[in-house]
Amino acid sequence: MTPQSSLDLGVIGNCSFGALVDKLGRIVWCCLPRFDGDPVFNDLLSGEGVFEIELENFSHAEQVYRQNTAILETRLYDTKGQALEIVDFAPRFPSRGRVFRPNTIIRRVRPLNGRPRVRVLLRPRFEWNAVRPATTRGSNHIRYTSDGLTLRLTTDAPVDFVAGETPFHLDRSLNFVLGPDETLTESPETVARNFEEETERYWRDWVRRLALPFEWQDAVIRAAITLKLCVYEPTGAIIAALTTSIPEAPGSERNWDYRYCWIRDAFFVLRALNSLGAVGTMEHYFRWISNVAGDFVEGASDGHLQPVYGVGLEKTLTEEIVPDLKGYRGMGPVRRGNQAYEHFQHDVYGNVVLAIAQAFFDKRLFRPCGVEEFRWLEAIGERAYQLHNVPDAGMWELRTRARVHTSSSLMCWAACDRLAKIGHHLGMEGRASYWRGRADEIRAVILKEAWNEEQGCFVESFGGGHLDASVLLMGEIGLIDPMDPRFVATVEKIEARLGDGPHMRRYEAPDDFGEPETAFNICTFWRIDALAQIGRVDEARAVFEEILACRNHLGLLSEDLSTKTGELWGNFPQTYSLVGIINAARRLSASWTESV
Repeated sequence: MTPQSSLDLGVIGNCSFGALVDKLGRIVWCCLPRFDGDPVFNDLLSGEGVFEIELENFSHAEQVYRQNTAILETRLYDTKGQALEIVDFAPRFPSRGRVFRPNTIIRRVRPLNGRPRVRVLLRPRFEWNAVRPATTRGSNHIRYTSDGLTLRLTTDAPVDFVAGETPFHLDRSLNFVLGPDETLTESPETVARNFEEETERYWRDWVRRLALPFEWQDAVIRAAITLKLCVYEPTGAIIAALTTSIPEAPGSERNWDYRYCWIRDAFFVLRALNSLGAVGTMEHYFRWISNVAGDFVEGASDGHLQPVYGVGLEKTLTEEIVPDLKGYRGMGPVRRGNQAYEHFQHDVYGNVVLAIAQAFFDKRLFRPCGVEEFRWLEAIGERAYQLHNVPDAGMWELRTRARVHTSSSLMCWAACDRLAKIGHHLGMEGRASYWRGRADEIRAVILKEAWNEEQGCFVESFGGGHLDASVLLMGEIGLIDPMDPRFVATVEKIEARLGDGPHMRRYEAPDDFGEPETAFNICTFWRIDALAQIGRVDEARAVFEEILACRNHLGLLSEDLSTKTGELWGNFPQTYSLVGIINAARRLSASWTESV
């Protein structure tokens, strides 16, 4: 019996593609040849695509990550006390002067006790579940082909049993190498074993270099590895999540495609990874964003930066409904593409500057930024200045109304503020003074126009009256001293009006779909940061512990959470939410000096 879909999922990947594995070791989501590609495994959205090692007389399962790696281990037990283990990973390790990261899934299956009876169900589907591939077989492989994609399984399991989905007794270890239509140069067992050893060594070395907080180390490590897995390394793009169309709330139709690179989200990911010393991601992302900004500076983008692009710098992400997938638990629609690429979201200019600013100061980088990069960032800053008081769709991507959103103006200020700091660092005092003047001007506008005297707090838009959790970033980004009575009052009002126990909703005003039904996890983390900033550290720690308890069994979070049931909703794994774990742990942890 197929289990009901849930977000009790693990992530495997290698910074080229990713896959989601459920508690039973079923691969239920995997897009190829890259994150925004065709979901060849799509059971998560009620499709037919799945890769399962089905255990007869199944009783229960256990699942863990191998410590400090992206290697997932699932153990299945039957009612007779027999058991097997599935080890899943995507190869990633240095080879021949580069990082080897093929579009390949390795599954290693071995009996732990007895001779459990299993079936291998390998059912890729193509063209968004519309096409069942043709198959051809060799002595040790099966090819799954369609017009646009071919997958090859090479295995030391009996090919007849795999092709026929025939039950058999597992009396020895078996290896499954699923990837491009290429012949292996060694046996499946040798390839799988070597790739596993090299991949484990890579991840342990990567984690060993992280600058971890003293407390909550396991939570931070898992969040950091998962953020790393959401980087599309060939271009440097960072996706918001691996999935599309997981509803923000049951039956809400708030189903969006997050498999693209939002400039806003990418900044927050970089900031979190940089805080751990993982600056390599920033260097990769700089290549990607410099292409986006280069088009802007050279006039190829009509003076407009989109909030979101494809991982390969695609500008057009036409949103459409997929007819052949019913959706998560049958809750459609399933969307491919995202209309947000058409939006005007003015915070994007600040997010470009913020994402790159550290590269002017960090002496660890192979290629730090200098005067040339400062010049094209100034063009971004000029646009931020021009738009700081112009209505937009805002960071929540409202589709039917435009306002001068406080959060957008805040990021326009941040662009000018950071340019002033960069100019000073480069010894360009004239430019530093110029940008300081512009930053001060925007700051004065925000503090006047975003303050609602009647409410006694900062509100979501200039002259507005509604509360919005995004204004909590005013202290974090540096616009206002967190101990300023106006900011303290704002934190208290937002807690009272948007808080739901330890959790936090985004805003109180109805949007295109009505009032939000679930908590938005990153907003809970913004609350934690704000509480710590205003001196309520014990409360911040208590809220942090409560949101950590809401992670799934592997330590991962989605975008949203039902405050009634504690169930995760929204796209998964959500980079925003994982960023929150890292930021909160670093802010709240006792220091190593005090603790050791």
